[in-house]
Amino acid sequence: MEEQYVAVPFSLVGFFVTNRSIEESIRSDLTPEEMEKLQDIISRFLFTEGVRVALYPSVVPPDQAEEAVNELENLIFGEEEEER
Repeated sequence: MEEQYVAVPFSLVGFFVTNRSIEESIRSDLTPEEMEKLQDIISRFLFTEGVRVALYPSVVPPDQAEEAVNELENLIFGEEEEER
């Protein structure tokens, strides 16, 4: 019997902080080799052996990920505010 595989969408939510425009902040020269390394790292650290990962980097408008962005902002900036 032939093994069957299934593609399962997943998300990894994060954000970056910058004082530049989005276009100036994101590398446009990412090579296929670098993307493959990134996929391997995520596969190795988040999933069990034998799981392959394919990535499509994109920027999500904050209003579409508001709750996750707020939680991440609190993790980073909330700690700084408490220290003050």
